[in-house]
Amino acid sequence: MKITKEDIDALNSVVKIDITAKDYQEKVDTQLDDYRRKANIPGFRKGHVPMSLVKKQYGKSVMIDEVNKLIQESLNNFLVEEKLDVLGNPLPKMQEGFSWEGEQFSFEFELGLAPEFEVDLKPKKAITSYKIVADDKMVNNQLENIREQYGKVITQVAVEENSNITGTFVNEEKEIEKKSTFKLEKIKGKANQKKFLGLKVGDALDLSSKKLFTDDHMLMNILGISHDEAHDFDTTLNFTIEEISQTELAELNQELFDKLFGADLIKSEEELKQRLKEDAEKQFASQAEQQLLNAVTENLIENTKFDLPAEFLKKWLAVSGEKPMTAEQAGEEYEKSEKGLRYQLIEGKLMTANSLQVTYEDLKDYTKGFVKTQMAQYGDNKIDDKELEGIVTRVLSNQEEVKRLSDQLKNEKLLTFFKENIKLKSKEVTYEEFVKEVYK
Repeated sequence: MKITKEDIDALNSVVKIDITAKDYQEKVDTQLDDYRRKANIPGFRKGHVPMSLVKKQYGKSVMIDEVNKLIQESLNNFLVEEKLDVLGNPLPKMQEGFSWEGEQFSFEFELGLAPEFEVDLKPKKAITSYKIVADDKMVNNQLENIREQYGKVITQVAVEENSNITGTFVNEEKEIEKKSTFKLEKIKGKANQKKFLGLKVGDALDLSSKKLFTDDHMLMNILGISHDEAHDFDTTLNFTIEEISQTELAELNQELFDKLFGADLIKSEEELKQRLKEDAEKQFASQAEQQLLNAVTENLIENTKFDLPAEFLKKWLAVSGEKPMTAEQAGEEYEKSEKGLRYQLIEGKLMTANSLQVTYEDLKDYTKGFVKTQMAQYGDNKIDDKELEGIVTRVLSNQEEVKRLSDQLKNEKLLTFFKENIKLKSKEVTYEEFVKEVYK
């Protein structure tokens, strides 16, 4: 057997494999002998079928199977030995007039090669690293929500400005019949709110769905429709009132503090506000870090220039999925996936060059920390080492969990690396300001 590689250019090569009978015949003979011993053919005792008959019946298919196995094994070994960094998988080149007759065969495979490039870790402009703070407005709103959640519900006879209203929205044409609860103050506009004032249980009214609530996304939950439907939803809704109530806010006292955080952990309104602020900012921190990772990713993709074997990748995409694609479909898929492929190559280079790979021990330690955190949330802070090891083993036996946790750990390693090696500028913002700046 002879394997040669011809470089078309820096990103494309063709591997040629020449095979003769001596490369595969021994395995073919072994396979046929095994068939002969096991074959049940009428007129012959088992194990006594003439080899000529076995070869006539199975010889060609066994030879093709063994040649294909040999090609795959040899090609894989060649790629490893030559240390070729290929993208996708080798693609067999169609050969006109190919035939399985004879004893010598030649096969050619196209390769798409990963490009050589350097990663630029010095952006022209510093990348913004956000610190999101919970301002007084947010903390007070959260405090109000808690007081309402733990407050006392009082039934009302008629709708007033402070009412919670429960009823059913109906539109037969749109197949809507949804029971929901909302505050009158969430209805948009004084004119719409006045339509409700004074109504009692059993009363009904017609409402326009367009701009019905102060938050357009409320319509999605109130009517049980999709996010996309909610944005352009414009129809008439019939609403029948079923319950009217108001909430008497819970007092800010020790009883409420203990319900929220445990006995005597919070002892004043100021301590409660500080705890709410700290908890909110912990949640914001993970969101800010994800945004920073996204920003660095975009910057690296934009500023790390290299070519890809685009035509090869389009051909590979056309045949690599569950269903074959047309050339046009493969081109569209390549356009959608090109940016992701570029970042995979950049990420891989950074992780290899800076020893950021996730080892099994790394993953095991990370999973232990994850399990401890999860159990602490349910009040269990006293897990012993043996029990912890057992839980970690079960978690890591699930391949989906292994991938999820590995990705999380990899991102944490990358984020730490970026914070230490890329020029950043810190900016303190409220959550509302963060949303406006980042998501516009």
